[in-house]
Formats: sequence, C-alpha cells, structure tokens
Amino acid sequence: SFVNRRDFNSTSEENPVTSTSSRWISRRSSPHHYLSTMSSDGDNNISMPVAVASCVAMALFYVLILYAPTVILRLPSPSSFSDFMIRRFVCAAISTVVSLVFTAYILPIKSWEASVILGIFGIRTDHLWQGVVYPLLLTSLIYAGSLVLNLLLLLESCKENGEACSFFTKVRSFVQAIPACIMTCASGVSFWRNLVVAPLTEELVFRACMIPLLLCAGFRIYYAIFLCPILFSLAHLNHFREMYIKQNRSYIKASLIVGLQLGYTVVFGAYASFLFIRTGHLAAPLFAHIFCNYMGLPVLLHPRGKGLVSAAALAGVVGFVTLLFPLTKPLMYNDRTNNCPCWLGYCLWH
Repeated sequence: SFVNRRDFNSTSEENPVTSTSSRWISRRSSPHHYLSTMSSDGDNNISMPVAVASCVAMALFYVLILYAPTVILRLPSPSSFSDFMIRRFVCAAISTVVSLVFTAYILPIKSWEASVILGIFGIRTDHLWQGVVYPLLLTSLIYAGSLVLNLLLLLESCKENGEACSFFTKVRSFVQAIPACIMTCASGVSFWRNLVVAPLTEELVFRACMIPLLLCAGFRIYYAIFLCPILFSLAHLNHFREMYIKQNRSYIKASLIVGLQLGYTVVFGAYASFLFIRTGHLAAPLFAHIFCNYMGLPVLLHPRGKGLVSAAALAGVVGFVTLLFPLTKPLMYNDRTNNCPCWLGYCLWH
C-alpha cells in the first residue's frame, strides 16, 4: 500500500479536503501567494462530475490526437519510423498544451500570473534538488536487484577480458564514455520518446492537470491517487491495437502483453500521484518516470549471483516501504508559512 491510513482518516467533521490535506501538504512560499488569487466562494468550486469528465476527456484526447494526422487530416503515412515518432511528438505536445490551458481555465483561479499557474501545476524552483534527488533515490530502491545484476555483469566482463585486477580502471573508462554514449542515444528517436517526450507530457497531463482538478472538486487524496492511474493506464490501450494489427501478434498474446503493461502503469501511476501530492513538485514524479522508463521492469530473480540479485531486490523493497513516507515528508519540500496547510491553496478554495 502506498498510503498510510493515519494520513488519510479524518478525525473531525471538517471539510474533507481541508482536514485531510493539512496532514499531507505544507505551503512553499508566502501565505497569500496563491490564496489571494483563488476563489473562496463555494459556488465557484468544481463539481465532482465535472472534474471526472474533464480528466476522462483529457485522457481520451491525449490518445486520440495521435491518430488525427492520418484519420482526420488525411496525411500520408510517414515514410520512416523517425517521421512517425516526430509526428506523434507534435500531437502529444499539442494535447499537453491544450490540457494545461483547459485546466487553468476551469480551476477557480482569479489571477493569471505565471507564478500562480506554474505553482498549481507543481512547476517550482524552490526545493528543486530535494524534489529530484529524494524521490529518485526512493525509486532506485525498487531496482536494487537490477542494479546489482548490472554490477555483476560488469564484473564478469572484467574477468572474461583478464582485467579482474583493474575493475576501477574499467569503471573509470565507463564513466568517461558516458558523454559520448549520451550523445549517441540522444540522436535516436527512441531516446526522446522514452526519456523526454513521454514522461514530460504524461506527467503534465495525468498528474499536473488531473490531480488539482480532483482535489479542488473535493475528492479525498487517496481517491485522486488511485483514480489518475486508471486513466493513465487506459491511455496506453492504444498499444493493443499496434500489437494486434501492426505487429500481427495473436489476440491472446497481445492481451497478455498489454495487460501486464496496464498493471504496471496503474502501480507506477499511483506512485507518481503519491509523489506529486506529497512533494508538491512535478519534478518528483517526472524524474521517477524517466528513471523507470530507462530501467524497464525491475529484476527480481536471475540465475547469476547465486541469489544475490534476489536478496538485493528483497532488501530494496523493504527499504522502499520503510522510507516511503520519511523521504516524502511534505516539510522537506515546502516552507510552512503562517501554518497554511497546502502547497497550492486548494484546501481553502472552499
């Protein structure tokens, strides 16, 4: 479980958003930086059906626009994979911008100052290194088995080449080769898809846009954490069409592969939503997303290492569960000022 019952259960008859968020989030700047620009009139609040409908619409738009060039605009099919992906990059960027503008428009915000809008979406410069480093370290614990496996493979490579005594030289050579490797990878379209465009656009739409809408509508935090991942996973259903039709996979095989992907995206989506709400930083789920895309599925079992990989994976899971709440304490990412209980003021919009 990503959430602690103690953090969620309300102990009074207060507004559920106010009483819940006060246990979770702390303000990051001056007490009236956001609150003075928010509507405090209850009539201006977003209703739950409107918030859910908006989130569903953004999720559908994020997927359907990918097919607009060929289905609606009747453009010819791309001549290469790079052209195909670049076209999708443009579609994803358009969808993201539209979602950001739409969300800012329907939220009860009175000021259109850039600092206000960006702050609501979790785009902040204060406590930035905490928003990157701590969630990244926490996420890496899940991949402890994968990291140990990579280390064992590197050691085996040294031994096979007769360099058992020059391991540190090998590591130094590896580090020195990183810039050239990055340049080589950056020239490939898959690098931009997996580590730049997909994480950035998905986090902006499915975290920065949807979570403020749901919280402002009065959803409890744990509802928002588990509702966004469902929409996030449904946005990946288009992979079934590509596997079943374009890659000529069987219906059962395509269903199994996509089912595994959907399960993984639900779990990661809940974790990313948790990070966004706890830290108030978009950078937290964004860099965790990039790291997970780079690493792939965590390795839990492997014949190499005589159980060392499995032991590392188990230790990583235990460390992750143990440090999940301590490393995401809101006060580590925000400055509490005048006891304002939340980082974007949504708890006082009512």
